[in-house]
Amino acid sequence: MHVILEQIINGLTIGSFYALIALGYSMVYGVLKLINFAHGDFFTLGSYLGYTVLVFGAALLTAHFGLWGALTAALIFAAVSLALVGLIVERLAYRPVYPAGRLPAVVSALGASIFLQNTIMVGWGPRFQAYPSELIPNVHLQIGGIHLSLLQILILVMSFLLMGLLYYIVQKTTFGAAIRATAHDRKTASLMGININKVILFIFTLGPALGAMTGIMVGMYYRQISFTMGWNYGLKAFTASVLGGIGNIPGAMIGGLILGVLEMLGAAYISAAWKDVFVFIILILVLIFRPTGILGEKVAEKV
Repeated sequence: MHVILEQIINGLTIGSFYALIALGYSMVYGVLKLINFAHGDFFTLGSYLGYTVLVFGAALLTAHFGLWGALTAALIFAAVSLALVGLIVERLAYRPVYPAGRLPAVVSALGASIFLQNTIMVGWGPRFQAYPSELIPNVHLQIGGIHLSLLQILILVMSFLLMGLLYYIVQKTTFGAAIRATAHDRKTASLMGININKVILFIFTLGPALGAMTGIMVGMYYRQISFTMGWNYGLKAFTASVLGGIGNIPGAMIGGLILGVLEMLGAAYISAAWKDVFVFIILILVLIFRPTGILGEKVAEKV
């Protein structure tokens, strides 16, 4: 029983990564009905920027603010930087093709993804980069016979705080109401006085910022990063958003956590070599039997 609980906790840790990245996909799709294929590369770039701060500025930051201060500085720097990158990508790659329809926007998103991935490769090289292992002490705890690491607890707390904050913004604030109204009907929202461009800029700021912080957490958890990792995590996060109901914020969170748990249980009790296959199987089954996802709603379109 303890082994199962440990695997579930491991799955929730991995699933929190998928959930945070999936939120970016769902926000963009909810407002623009566009799959932002560059989102996985936002996550990767944020991870590399955090790595740069921690490697080259760790001594100075740690001396003045301690280890937690260095980590906080890396998270803030990566989040702000990727928020700006998201704004630039939206303005240069997406906004000019909005009037042309969905297909040109998808092609533009793929182009932005390729550009970002190659920029990372040129800037940091094609090899894996090792995250500083001394950043978070490798402390293991035993609670009721269940083994946990301090890093897992930190990641879960940070992830759920970020998800809770986003949920509050979207569901409980005036601007969140504008986001939901725009996602429901852009034309009507515009007629009601909502600034659609501000909403779009907000989601292209918040999504990449969340992805950047997730990238740093992934680097701390696995101790290494690669310029291609955005494709793998992006695909799994997209699967999570489809599982929960793409365009649905709570659905993206739930889908990510469920996917992480299923992946870890499958790896533990079937084969770790097949864990990526499980993701594709889940995606296929969801598209066949529940294409709208767990929390998604059927929408009738006028033709």
